[in-house]
Amino acid sequence: MSSNTPQDVPSDEELAQMSRDDLVKLGNKLDGVELVEYPDPWPVKGTRAEKRAERAVALWFLIAALAGFAFIGVFLFWPHAYVAPNTDGYFMYSLFTPMLGATLGLSILGVGVGALLYMKKFVPHEVAVQQRNDSGSSELDKATILAELADAGDRTTIARRSLIKRSAGLGAGAMGLGIGVFAIGGLVRDPWAQTESKDSLWHTGWKHEKPGEKVFLRRATGHAHEVSLVRPEDLSAGAMETVFPFRESEREDHHALSKALKRSDNPVMLIRLRSEDGRKVVKHQGQEDFNYGDYYAYTKICSHLGCPTSLYEDATNRILCPCHQSQFDALAYGKPIFGPATRKLAQLPIAVDEETGYFIARSDFIEPVGPAFWERKS
Repeated sequence: MSSNTPQDVPSDEELAQMSRDDLVKLGNKLDGVELVEYPDPWPVKGTRAEKRAERAVALWFLIAALAGFAFIGVFLFWPHAYVAPNTDGYFMYSLFTPMLGATLGLSILGVGVGALLYMKKFVPHEVAVQQRNDSGSSELDKATILAELADAGDRTTIARRSLIKRSAGLGAGAMGLGIGVFAIGGLVRDPWAQTESKDSLWHTGWKHEKPGEKVFLRRATGHAHEVSLVRPEDLSAGAMETVFPFRESEREDHHALSKALKRSDNPVMLIRLRSEDGRKVVKHQGQEDFNYGDYYAYTKICSHLGCPTSLYEDATNRILCPCHQSQFDALAYGKPIFGPATRKLAQLPIAVDEETGYFIARSDFIEPVGPAFWERKS
């Protein structure tokens, strides 16, 4: 509780007539604050040293601004589409992520160093002693604290340092704009652009690009250019294998082979159920023939936030996402049964090619894979 007597508190009329300096002194007194030391960092105004310090602060804010704009430029215009090693354009592509980190990091560093330098050079290093209390704030307390804050602003001389204010605003604004572009840039994508292309949000690399094309199920062996296709006898009952799309036209195309393994919406879980479990399967309407016997293929892209559902528990026939612990029932068209996911996993229609005996995809997924977006209807 405050120990101030009523005589210590001015009336409303007296309060209205008090200057800011008076309010500062009164506020300190009421708060039990004693200013032991409150030196002016620059008692002589306009010296060369003061101007050098001001320019140094402004320089760091300017560096932050230039780096922030550079980050935006790199994010928007630097070559970022995948380029295979030892091919033309790979060097520039390999610099995309380092350039993003360097420019954004320099922008944040510039704002931080500029703010610290300003605090060191221009904010008075006061020494004060205050008695603490747990009482609430009265109108008088509010008026005096506002005066003290305004007075502190004046004492830091920020009001008359337009160079620092403008450079700080520019640096912080550019940094904030860069962070904003980084945060939402990857989300701003028109799902209707090139709707029929396999590069749109509606399709994946499993899309058949021409009539009669065969898209085989290919396993990843650790060597991007090796082609290893999958037959039914390759999987034992209760097994799961991750597969990717392959076309014969890509067999000698090392770039296409590598890209198929790296595209985020391509991975598919090929699961072979046990015979007794296969008889328990509940199929989704319109997808009754998407399986091949006891073999079922589901996207590995979680319908929650797009993490890889890379775990399969054969004892319970559950597909698990390790990121947020969503679980999907492989016996019930991949519907979610636990966790934050609310939509089933997309199922890939599969068959066995009569000529080669390898698994093929009969078509692309009939629904978009992965997280929801505004135009998605499922």
